[in-house]
Amino acid sequence: MRAIPVASVALLGGVALSACVPAGAVGSNTFGFTVSPATVAPGGEVTLGVGRTAAGCHGRVTVTSPVFDTVTIPRDESSATARVDRDARRGAVYQVTFACRDKTGTVDLTIAGGGSHHPSDEPWHDKGVHAGEGGSIAGLDLKQLGLGAALVAGAVGAAYHLTRRRGEDRA
Repeated sequence: MRAIPVASVALLGGVALSACVPAGAVGSNTFGFTVSPATVAPGGEVTLGVGRTAAGCHGRVTVTSPVFDTVTIPRDESSATARVDRDARRGAVYQVTFACRDKTGTVDLTIAGGGSHHPSDEPWHDKGVHAGEGGSIAGLDLKQLGLGAALVAGAVGAAYHLTRRRGEDRA
């Protein structure tokens, strides 16, 4: 009988611990490729970094992404900056690819605003916001109105019954 609670606690603990792992730690990035900040607004600037440790890259690094021009990090430097395109899709996640001789790696770059999704190949056009109606023009649904009134009446009746009952218990 104790196996079910123990298994539940173990499963919830595992889920909680996996939620604590930083997003950058999930992928394989043994060469120290970084994009900072990891979330940037369209038109913002990011710093592209490369680790110059023993396992890192020691040559020139070419960095490419669909949201900024190709950037080269010289051999004697460990970082460079890039400006994100102003028309980058808000909420999208783009891959930044680092190439150094025979070593390559990718890091995700999120564009601030909106939901998180990967970009598609089709062009995106801002169509504006459709606002103003908000359900006020649609017809009245008597079934929904009746159900809502019944729920409110039931809640008020239950609250009244419970408060009267407590008053009688005290007397």
